[in-house]
Amino acid sequence: MPGGCSRSPSTGDGRLRLARLALVLLGWVSSSSPASSALSLFSVVSTQPPLGYCPPPCECSEAARTVKCVNRNLTVVPADLPLYVRNLFLTGNQLAVLPAGAFARRPPLAELAALNISGSRLEEVRAGAFEHLPSLRQLDLSHNPLADLSPFAFSGSNASVSAPSPLVELMLNHIVPPADEQQNRSFEGMVAAALRAGQALRGLRRLELVSNHFLYLPRDVLAYLPGLRHLDLRNNSLVSLTYVSFRNLTNLESLHLEDNALKVLHNDTLAELQGLPHVRVFLDNNPWVCDCHMTDMVAWLQETEVVQGKARLTCAFPEKMRDRVLLQLSSSDLDCDPILPPSLQTSYVFLGIVLALIGAIFLLVLYLNRKGIKKWMHNIRDACRDHMEGYHYRYEINADPRLTNLSSNSDV
Repeated sequence: MPGGCSRSPSTGDGRLRLARLALVLLGWVSSSSPASSALSLFSVVSTQPPLGYCPPPCECSEAARTVKCVNRNLTVVPADLPLYVRNLFLTGNQLAVLPAGAFARRPPLAELAALNISGSRLEEVRAGAFEHLPSLRQLDLSHNPLADLSPFAFSGSNASVSAPSPLVELMLNHIVPPADEQQNRSFEGMVAAALRAGQALRGLRRLELVSNHFLYLPRDVLAYLPGLRHLDLRNNSLVSLTYVSFRNLTNLESLHLEDNALKVLHNDTLAELQGLPHVRVFLDNNPWVCDCHMTDMVAWLQETEVVQGKARLTCAFPEKMRDRVLLQLSSSDLDCDPILPPSLQTSYVFLGIVLALIGAIFLLVLYLNRKGIKKWMHNIRDACRDHMEGYHYRYEINADPRLTNLSSNSDV
C-alpha cells in the first residue's frame, strides 16, 4: 500500500535516533549518578541553543555570521546568541548599563570579532564588561552618554592578571555625557584611565575620539598605545598639544586634528611629528593665531610633507591677518604687539587687588568710627577757633597805639 511504503523510512529513522539516544543515556548513567546525569543533560540543553537558533528580537544570518538586534529597545544583552556570530549589532537600544561579563557564555562566543553598541543610551560600562570574548577585534561604543566608564572596562576586572585585550579598533565617538551627569570629575581623565589601565590596549591600532569636547589630552595617555596607527581627534576643543607626546607612536600613519581650537604648534610638537616616519597629519579648520609665536610653525610647514592639505591652512587672528594663507607668510608678517610680559601683568594685577583691599578696609574703619571721628573733628574745630581768637586779639592790640601804651603802662 502506498501509504505504508511512505511511512516506513521515517519510522526506521525514528527508531534509529531513539536507539542512539538510549546508548548516550546509558553511557551517562554508567559514568555517574542518575541525578548528576539529568543535571548535565539539562545544563547542556539550556546553555547551547540549537545550531540554527536566533533570539526572537534579532535578525540572524548564519551564512554572513551576523546577528542584528537593532532598534529593539533591549535593556540587556540577549543571553541566547548563536555561537556562530562573528558580527553583532546592538545599536539603537536602551541598555543603560553593561555589567561585568555581559557577553560571557558557556561555551564562549569564540567567533565574535566585531561588536557595535552605538546609540544604545549606555551610561555605565563596568569592569570586565567585555571579558570572555577572545576574538573581539572591533568595538564601537559611539553616541552613548558614558557618565561612568570603568578604568578596567577593556582590561578585565583585574588588570594586573588579565590577558591583553584582543581589540584592534576602538570607536569612542561622541560619548560625552550631559554636564550635570559628569560626577564632578574630568571626562578626559576618565577616558584616559580606561585606555591605559594595565596596558591592556597595547595592541590597539585604531582609536577614534571624535566630538567629545576634549579640552586637552592627558600627558601620558598615548604612551600606553604603542601600536597605534590611526588616531582621530576631530571636532574637539583641543587648544594645545604642549603636554602630549607622540614620540613612541612610531607606527602612526594618520593623525586627525581638524576642527579643534589649536592656535599654534610649538617646536617640541613639530619635532616629534617630523620624527614619525609614516605619519600624515590633518590640521584643517583650526583658529591659527598668526603672530610672532607662529614663526617656527610657518617655517616647518613650508619644508615638511607631513601635513596634508597644508595649502588650505589660514590665519584666524589677529584681524589684520584673517584669511591669510600660512604658507605665504614671511617672518616680517609675523609680529607681536608690544605688551607687558605675562609675569609683569600678573604683578600689576596683584598690586591692584592689594590696594583695593586696603582701601576697602580703610573705608570700613571710617564707617564704623563715624561718631568718634565726628566728635574729634568738632574738638579740632573748637581748638582752632580758640587759637585763632587769641591771634585776632593780639593783632587788634598791636594795631592800636593807645592800646599798646595802655598795655605797656599796665605792665609797669
